[in-house]
Amino acid sequence: MTTDAFLADCRARLAFDLLSNTWNPVVLWALRDGPRRPVELREQIGGISSKVLTETLRRLQSNGLVERRAHPGAPPRVDYQLTALGRTLLAPIDAVGAWAFEHGDEVMAAQEAECTAAQCPSE
Repeated sequence: MTTDAFLADCRARLAFDLLSNTWNPVVLWALRDGPRRPVELREQIGGISSKVLTETLRRLQSNGLVERRAHPGAPPRVDYQLTALGRTLLAPIDAVGAWAFEHGDEVMAAQEAECTAAQCPSE
């Protein structure tokens, strides 16, 4: 057994992979206050297409982080909520968000400096 923390099959790499997908932490954070229907999630998040939201919810569900609940009735209704395992990621997501709030301006300044040095075209 190896102690290399960055091999493809190690637990640390698994966690980094889960949080590196742009939408995974955003959707998990959006579910922190309780179950949401997909339309509510799209309104709350903004900038996410229905297709990407569906893919993200399925990925989070297949990793045991989100639970899909179907409610009978007319029309049938579906919502999603965090599992107990999914809730354990809220603290790390919050920590990364706090870091971004504190250091985001520095990162953006570095990006702008790099772009200026490389004479990037303006958008």
